[in-house]
Amino acid sequence: MTLLDEWLRPPRSLLVGLFLLTLASISTLAWFGWRLLDQERLVEAQHAREHLEQSADRIAATLRGSLAETGDRLGTWLAFPMPEVKPEDGVFLLLAGDLLESSPGGRLLYQPLPSPLPEAPEEAFAEGERLEYPQPKPELAAAWYTRLAGSTDPAVRAGALMRLARVARNAGQAMGAEEAYRQLEAIPSAKVAGAPADLAARLALAELPGRRNEGNALLADLRAARWQLTRGQFEFYWDAAARAAGREVSPSPEAVALTEAAMQLWDPRNRPPAARGQTTLWVDGRPWFAVWRGAPERRALWLVRPEAILRPVLSREAVEWEAADNEGRVVAGRAPTGRHPAVRPAAEGQLPWTLYVGGTLTAGDAGVSARQRFLVAGMGIMVLFLISGTYFIGRAIRREMEVSRMQSDFVSAVSHEFRSPLTSMRQLAEILALGRVPNEDRRQVYYETLVRETGRLQRLVEALLNFGRMEAGARQYHFEELEAATLVERVVAEFEPQIAGQGRHIELVGGGDGCTIEADPEAMSVVLRNLVDNAIKYSPACPTVWVEWGRQREFVAIRVRDKGVGIQPRERRAIFRKFVRGSAAAEGNVKGSGVGLAMVRHIVAAHGGAIRVASQVGQGSTFTVLLPAMERV
Repeated sequence: MTLLDEWLRPPRSLLVGLFLLTLASISTLAWFGWRLLDQERLVEAQHAREHLEQSADRIAATLRGSLAETGDRLGTWLAFPMPEVKPEDGVFLLLAGDLLESSPGGRLLYQPLPSPLPEAPEEAFAEGERLEYPQPKPELAAAWYTRLAGSTDPAVRAGALMRLARVARNAGQAMGAEEAYRQLEAIPSAKVAGAPADLAARLALAELPGRRNEGNALLADLRAARWQLTRGQFEFYWDAAARAAGREVSPSPEAVALTEAAMQLWDPRNRPPAARGQTTLWVDGRPWFAVWRGAPERRALWLVRPEAILRPVLSREAVEWEAADNEGRVVAGRAPTGRHPAVRPAAEGQLPWTLYVGGTLTAGDAGVSARQRFLVAGMGIMVLFLISGTYFIGRAIRREMEVSRMQSDFVSAVSHEFRSPLTSMRQLAEILALGRVPNEDRRQVYYETLVRETGRLQRLVEALLNFGRMEAGARQYHFEELEAATLVERVVAEFEPQIAGQGRHIELVGGGDGCTIEADPEAMSVVLRNLVDNAIKYSPACPTVWVEWGRQREFVAIRVRDKGVGIQPRERRAIFRKFVRGSAAAEGNVKGSGVGLAMVRHIVAAHGGAIRVASQVGQGSTFTVLLPAMERV
């Protein structure tokens, strides 16, 4: 284990300890939060149950009051004319002997008894029928029926017109038959063949060819219960009208069920002897509720769907509900979603059905839910703060570790950079001091080497000092007009002596006029010197480095290009940070301090420019410095 690993161990232990402490804090907070939420849920459930029971009591009391008020009105209706009842409130029935009256009209499709309209006896038409049968004499029969059609008795007139239309139809006289049916349609106060005369006439007209519209109109009037018909008559005329209309259609199941329920209530055998009461009827799977007042001989009833009674009562409470009869069949509503609804049995609550009430939500419950949400939100924010704090603390520790590592690498690199020239200078100085130089030429070489190493050491020191000034913001720049070509040629000339003996070469490519910039010559020399030095060091296999300059829109571009090892994509942004050196430096054992490109970025930014890098691993890199160009006046 190295000294650096030993140095890094405590911060990593600190990160683990920080993570465990945060995890313990979050776990403790979550446990307390869960306990608080559990208590809130228990309190909320208790309040909800109490409110549910109160709602069920209010609903039961309101329903009892509503039914009692309805019964009182029924008792009043027995002594006064039948009231008008809204269609949505069901139908009001008055039973008096064999009489059945309903209000509002048009709700019952048929009646238990046929229409009381008069009908002429068959004997009144005996002579006309003798002329029709058995040896037909249509002209004489038509004349006979025509004479009877002028009678003042509507029943005789209706019977004569029906038979006159029959004679004309059998004789193929369609116009005459239609005329007779039209006259018959205008007699609503008599019957023919046991049915209202106008109904029989309209059916006959609808059965004529091309009269589908009249068939549809007849269906609409049958649906509106325009005539008093028995069940058999209604079904017969409905089926005949549907055939005449050319379509298969059935009467409304709801209307049929209502009518059948009324028929059951009218049946004297089904009338309970009690003077007041209520019951639930089931017709074709549909529940109907009836409440009555009065003796069996004269009784007022209100027949209605259970929903019509329950919904106005339950709409005042924000609940889910269901009502069931004594056999457990649902008459209205649907089962509450809660597991324990409030139950009000029919016998105990003096109600017509057993009520199941659940799913209530009040403002108080909403307040509890809001407190729960606030508690959860508060715990979530605290957990978020803990996690965020741990993350930022851990990130800061990691950054400090990374900075410490980079500083260590920097110290090691700088020490090595200083050691090389100092070692050379010490050895040469010792040789000169001890007089071990064999001749004057060798002495001159040693002096030149000392001068070169001294300059190298000076540049290292100045680079570090300049970088420190840049970091502190104290670096002063002296701007002057400068030609890019002059700058490039001066810097490249510094490298020529040291790379000539290595077989290396720097190729210059100029870009013509208009490449004047306003810059600090020394600072820009540092920029170019660092870029050229890196290009030489990181392209050991290629003897040539290219330095190019030229105009690029409003900028002067200076490019340093090599065909070296290249830069990994993930490192291209990091290499401009201080103390950062790419993986290629470690792999190729390339000397450097890690501050060169950071200085380049500082200097270029201070000149209002930018630096770009394009690189492919194994194919080289191109660094481009963009500086604002000066326009000639």
